[in-house]
Amino acid sequence: MDAFLLALILTFAIALGGRDQMIIAQFSSELEGTAPLLATGIFCAVLSAVIMAYAGASMAAILPQRAAEMLVAFALALAAFELAWPVKVKPMKEPTRSYVAIGAVLFARQIGDGARFVIFALAAWSVYPTTAAIGGALGGAAAVALGWSLGLSRMQQFPLRLVRLGFAASLFLVALVIGLNARFAFL
Repeated sequence: MDAFLLALILTFAIALGGRDQMIIAQFSSELEGTAPLLATGIFCAVLSAVIMAYAGASMAAILPQRAAEMLVAFALALAAFELAWPVKVKPMKEPTRSYVAIGAVLFARQIGDGARFVIFALAAWSVYPTTAAIGGALGGAAAVALGWSLGLSRMQQFPLRLVRLGFAASLFLVALVIGLNARFAFL
């Protein structure tokens, strides 16, 4: 249950202002918020969460305990780095109406974003990685739905850059503590 709740809350919070959310918001503004666009975004969020949770659990299962803790620390550090990277959305000249193409771009953005690295880390940490996958899928779907419902112009009104930098600093500190604990076992 811990992994489910942590994955749900962290995935939603960390995805705020992320590349995938901004892309879906931009397409929602351009295509007038169609239902297939939302379905495509939710499908990609669920698929990327399941893949990252499976990858995290599989890698942690073959490692010794301390190495698995270090894997969690590295995943969180990668998430922090990705969160600190500025999100820039280029204006679309002629938006595609192909949901397969939109899905491919969303999936590619989601597989390497900070929220999915957190799902990876939580699945590697938890006893039941399925709960981390379900929580991450629901959190990612909620973040996509928020971007879809607000649109790009309203998303850009919020100070999402500062929020992302705050989460990046927090994740880096957590990664540092977990990594030091894995190395020196002081906690």
